Amino acid sequence: MRLWTLHPSLLDRQGLTAVWREGLLAQAVLLGRTKGYTAHPQLDRFRAHADPEAAIGAYLAGVQEEATRRGYRYDAERIAVPPHGEVEAIPATAGQLEFEWGHLLRKLAIRSPELHEAHAARLTRDSHPLFVIVPGDVEPWERGRE
Repeated sequence: MRLWTLHPSLLDRQGLTAVWREGLLAQAVLLGRTKGYTAHPQLDRFRAHADPEAAIGAYLAGVQEEATRRGYRYDAERIAVPPHGEVEAIPATAGQLEFEWGHLLRKLAIRSPELHEAHAARLTRDSHPLFVIVPGDVEPWERGRE
């Protein structure tokens, strides 16, 4: 499961589709609708939120908005708790954002070389609107950290 801190606009088609599916799985876990993935560390930051269901709903809404912008049809009705008003942002570290940027570039180099080339020159790494970037290293829950 990869719930990207990066903005969904940075993902290729495969990445956007995967994060939508994985976000829906995360939603099911947070709502107690599945027995699998309940201890997945990617869910820690959502569980720490004052309203985890609203937080994952806001996350999914951001992914769905990007999909719509690209002309894809991701069913917004699948978001169990759609955001109504502003959802409190989740802090995410600059180190985590950088770690994910490198991870994404490695994936894009293999499956979307043209997008990789365009992204490799970027100086900024935008985050998903749910997150506010704060100073810090890679998050402790990140499995692939060094």
